Amino acid sequence: MKRSPTAGKQLLFQAKLENWAEGMDYCAVPVPASVTQALGTKGPVLVMARVNDSEPFKVSLFPTGGGQHYIRIKAKVRKETKTKTGDRVRVRFTVLDRADVTIPTDLMKALRAEGVTDDFKSLPPGKQNFIIRRIDDAAKAETRDKRIQDAVEAAHRRREKRIDQSK
Repeated sequence: MKRSPTAGKQLLFQAKLENWAEGMDYCAVPVPASVTQALGTKGPVLVMARVNDSEPFKVSLFPTGGGQHYIRIKAKVRKETKTKTGDRVRVRFTVLDRADVTIPTDLMKALRAEGVTDDFKSLPPGKQNFIIRRIDDAAKAETRDKRIQDAVEAAHRRREKRIDQSK
């Protein structure tokens, strides 16, 4: 079970929304073993998901060991779908290609200003997607700006690492 899941593959399941961190507003849904098996991997899987009739959102199915995956359901989605811990939800998702990275305009502008665009693009696609998802998930403009600056710093660190390796 080591192959990468096929981009475009669509799956559907129902499960109960669980509180994943005591005292925190962190909820997730267990992915049935049959779905994990259909994916063909025990690693993280980038997907475009919907819960019940929510707007689509990008998220990774995260492995928890033993071939089990969970999918995090953010407060924004739970509010939109009027769901809470313990509710049974319908999850539909489409597997995305991790190598397909779309850099937001404001991030691209910041990378260009610092001259580190190629360094950012040299990060593994999964890392790029993670950074971009964090930026896109920011609720406030100042948080988005901070996360863009974090992305620029990651590109600078990548540049330094590449320079060190070439010596």
